[in-house]
Formats: sequence, structure tokens, C-alpha cells
Amino acid sequence: MSNENIKTIHEFDFNFICDSFSNTHRQGPGSPESTVKALSFIDNLTSKSRIADLGCGTGGQTMVLAQNTTGYITGLDLFPDFIDIFNRNAVQVGLQDRVKGIVHSMDDLPFQNEELYLIWSEGAIYNIGFERGINEWRRFLKTGGYIAVTDASWFTEERPAEIHDYWMSHYPEIDTIPNKVLQIQKAGYIPVATFILPENCWTEHYFAPLKRAQEIFLDKYAGNKSAEEFVGLQRNEAELYRKNKGYYGYVFYIAKRIG
Repeated sequence: MSNENIKTIHEFDFNFICDSFSNTHRQGPGSPESTVKALSFIDNLTSKSRIADLGCGTGGQTMVLAQNTTGYITGLDLFPDFIDIFNRNAVQVGLQDRVKGIVHSMDDLPFQNEELYLIWSEGAIYNIGFERGINEWRRFLKTGGYIAVTDASWFTEERPAEIHDYWMSHYPEIDTIPNKVLQIQKAGYIPVATFILPENCWTEHYFAPLKRAQEIFLDKYAGNKSAEEFVGLQRNEAELYRKNKGYYGYVFYIAKRIG
């Protein structure tokens, strides 16, 4: 466990994380509309294009990707329960022939150099850090291939101490949009597009479904103090967003590998 006063969700048992989030369509802020918008900046996708969705969760965004492309998509996540749901979802929408989920860590990808045309990751690159991710994943992309990720970013240079301290304890790599674009450029990409995810990506598509999932979760773990603490952290995150959404959010970064 961390010695810090502020405990993070990822310090809890894997089963808590899986049980809590497996009843939601998405495991982080986002929406089908934002996924399609980001995809619109990516040129020359064909049926031969290989795509990887890293930290795919149960595949909410992956299925949207698959319905709007024709290439083969590999979804990758560390949680076996998420991948089981992912592969069931692929069957339900009839995409199992070209959408496959595998259990794997994003810091040791099972791909060949220059095998992929598109690397996708919504709300998950923070697991290894934005700068490390864009640098390490680059070699798996073909020259001219794309990376599209969402990451927590500051909208302003100054922000209230409450939200600053929260993010510094949870994800010290949070930074302003211009600084993240500079990191992209330094890593050997052309920054193609950047846009802030709308507020409904948090409220309607993330916090609202999560609230319903929390009720199921608390019923399952009735009387369990750790489960109550886990949900308390999630509810605190929602309240902090409500109060401070003018200072931070998720940003989609789309970039093209050069050289």
C-alpha cells in the first residue's frame, strides 16, 4: 500500500476493480461520438490495417472502432474478466472474426516492430505514463501510422490546490495541452489533432453508468469496509470533477509517426 494520505483506486484488489467496472460499458470518460471524431483524423485505413486498442477494458470504444473500420483489431488489457466480456461483446455484435481481446500488459506489447498502423488507447496510457507510452509504442507503428490516445490534461496554468493535489497524488504526469503536444513532437510524431472531450463524456457516459454499477457492487460486498472505501473514492472523483471541470479533463491526442 502507498504511504500517501490519498489512496488510489489501483491500490485495491484486482477483484474490486473488475467487479466495479465490469458492469459499465466504458471504464473511463469517453463516448462513441468522441471515438468517431478522433478516428476521422486518421487517413488511409484499409482492411489490411492492423489496429491495437491498449487498455481496452470491456471494449466499449473498441466495438465503435470496429464498426467504423475494416481492419483487424487486437484489444489488450491486464484484467482477464474484462477480456472475457470484451470477447463476448465482439460475438454479440458479429465482429469476432476481426476483433480479438487478449490478456496482456501494455508495457510489454506482443507485436512486431512496425506491425501496427494504428495504436488506440482511451483513458489507459496513464498506467505506464504518457511520455513513456508514446515513446515505447512508436516502434510498433509503421511509418505513417497513427497513435490516438486520451489523457488527463490541465486546461489552465493555475488551478485550485484541492484539484492540483489530487492529480499530483494520482497521476503526476498530468500536464497542459501544449506541453503534451511538445512531448508528442519530441517522440517522433507529427501532432495531427487535439481536442477536449466534452463534459458529457464524463457525466453521461462515465459517472452515471458508474453510479448504477456502484449500487450492484455495494450489494455484493455488503458490510465490506474496503468495498465502501473503494466506492467512496469513485464518488469523490465525481464530486471533484463537478467542482473543478473548468481546470482539467481528458484530451484526445492524435499523431502520425514520421521516419
